[in-house]
Amino acid sequence: MKKQAPIKKILLSMYHYFCFFLVMAFVISCCMSLFVSTMSRSMGITLTNEMIERASKLTFWNVVFLSLVCTWIDEIRRKFMVDRPVQKIVSAAEQIAKGDYSVRIPPLKGILEHDGLGEIVDSVNKMAEELSGVETMQTDFIANVSHELKTPIAVMQNYATLLQHPDLSEEDRLKYAKSIGEATRRLSGLVTNILKLNKLESQQIYPQAQNYNLTSQICECLLAFENVWEEKSIDIETNLTEDVFITADPELLSLVWNNLLSNAFKFTDEGGEVGVALNKKGDAISVSVADTGCGISPEVGRHIFDKFYQGDTSHATQGNGLGLALVKRVVDIMGGDIAVSSEVGKGSTFTVTLRGTGNANLEENR
Repeated sequence: MKKQAPIKKILLSMYHYFCFFLVMAFVISCCMSLFVSTMSRSMGITLTNEMIERASKLTFWNVVFLSLVCTWIDEIRRKFMVDRPVQKIVSAAEQIAKGDYSVRIPPLKGILEHDGLGEIVDSVNKMAEELSGVETMQTDFIANVSHELKTPIAVMQNYATLLQHPDLSEEDRLKYAKSIGEATRRLSGLVTNILKLNKLESQQIYPQAQNYNLTSQICECLLAFENVWEEKSIDIETNLTEDVFITADPELLSLVWNNLLSNAFKFTDEGGEVGVALNKKGDAISVSVADTGCGISPEVGRHIFDKFYQGDTSHATQGNGLGLALVKRVVDIMGGDIAVSSEVGKGSTFTVTLRGTGNANLEENR
């Protein structure tokens, strides 16, 4: 391939020369013909064959010379204004193809900046930046998944080993079996959430819109946590507008309510309070889930919807940091918004706003 490069370059130069030659020949021949014809008529001179032949030879060699000059100028222009920038772009693209996403092409200056090449350079730099971000997320995702999988597996291994002890009491045996069951449920929940989040992000889950009673759905989701609030003596405050109907995917929205309620009960201490509100104003429907838990600091709030991020590590064994990431993705698919207001030590309030009936947003995501 390297041996063919000089040959291709020579052939390309000959092609450029031939193009210039044809253009020059046409332009100069036309100009000379017009000049000679005009002079002949104005001066009354009759051109002989010898004069025409000499003029033709002179014109030909002028064309040859001017074509060479134009080709040489064009080669210099291409070298500085095309070849060098293109080489930088190609070199950067090769590095990106090898997995080096840190490469950046210096911005072009002067005329080149507005010659189309500047836009290509900006696009390549933007692509490298996006790929770098994706690589970082993939690395973090794999590291987090490995960590989250390792913890319950280690718990199950340890308790399974303890269960094999011959002198183990029945009370301890039941205790260790219960711990293995909890670790298994946590592992199953992690895998389920990972699969759901992956399908949502790769758009393998298509929302199935139907008109249903949102008020009833939220009540059913809340009642599913009855054992939790009774065990922790949590007071429940509800302010639900009756019979609010919405056209959306009930299964996906149930993920939102269940995750928000789960977090509210998880972070609320015994004797605390959890509130759920549903309001409709015009074509906007808002659902709020409030708790009197530990609250969220501004720093934690900036990452609360990141995958595997857990602001309160004291409750890390009760979750896997994917719940709010799922919530955010579902709300985005529905074309809605989610906001968080919180104060450390006083609690948090998550508010989901859905606009319209949801038909348009669901169709756009199909």
